[in-house]
Amino acid sequence: MTVGFSGEVAQYYAKYRRGYPPQVFDALQETFQLSQADTVLDMGCGTGQLTLPLAPRVRSVVGVDPEPDMLQLARHAAQTQEIRNATWILGADTELPALGELLGEQSLALIVVGQALHWMRHEELFRTAAPLLRTGGGIAVISNGTPLWLQNSPWSRALRTCLEEWMDTPLTATCGTSNHDRLRYAKALRSTGYDGVRELAVEYRDELGFDQLFGGVCSAIPAERLPGPDERDALAERIRQSLPTDEPFTEEVRVTMLVGQAQTGHRPGTPAMCRPSGS
Repeated sequence: MTVGFSGEVAQYYAKYRRGYPPQVFDALQETFQLSQADTVLDMGCGTGQLTLPLAPRVRSVVGVDPEPDMLQLARHAAQTQEIRNATWILGADTELPALGELLGEQSLALIVVGQALHWMRHEELFRTAAPLLRTGGGIAVISNGTPLWLQNSPWSRALRTCLEEWMDTPLTATCGTSNHDRLRYAKALRSTGYDGVRELAVEYRDELGFDQLFGGVCSAIPAERLPGPDERDALAERIRQSLPTDEPFTEEVRVTMLVGQAQTGHRPGTPAMCRPSGS
């Protein structure tokens, strides 16, 4: 999994990417009966938008990402929030078997993937994950709303037109957020042996200022294409002039959680001998 989320793109990601409302974590905790005895793994953790809010609800969290700059910012956020039960590992989904070896007899209660599964080999990930999960544990594939430039609003359509003209390419990729994507992932979960595959959702309305909107755009531009500071100011002004309304920009956000639970017969949930230290 190679993604251009380094340098300033990672910084934009940490500052401007939309977080998750508490109801998402409540739903995950209830569905998988998370407790202070459990360990949760966040694959493609980015700067910790899922990892860190899960930490107080469980014994330990492990964030895995292939981008060192993302992990550095996640580690800094954990320190700022005084979260001491988070461990950060540089790696990709293809290295999940090696992570299983590191876990030894310890089982996972939950593996979360937050809007990163489209970068991964999802069927292989689901198969590899199953033996690592305790009974009643499982996987949650989380989609954090529709990308800013693909929403059904005048400002979003204007933003998409402006970005397509600037990038000279159509912007159609849904980043794993479409109904088609979720149906494909659900089918793969069932075919690899997960039970109770279903979708949970949390909906809310948000209002964005221009800085937040532009920062969200920059967080999705590959590092090699992110314009320099002077050109970035010009792009910001170009986008601002293209928008049909003044800020704030209203956004209807639907967070979906596609969940599947491990069948009985996987790891029994043996407690670990040592608590992972924050890194």
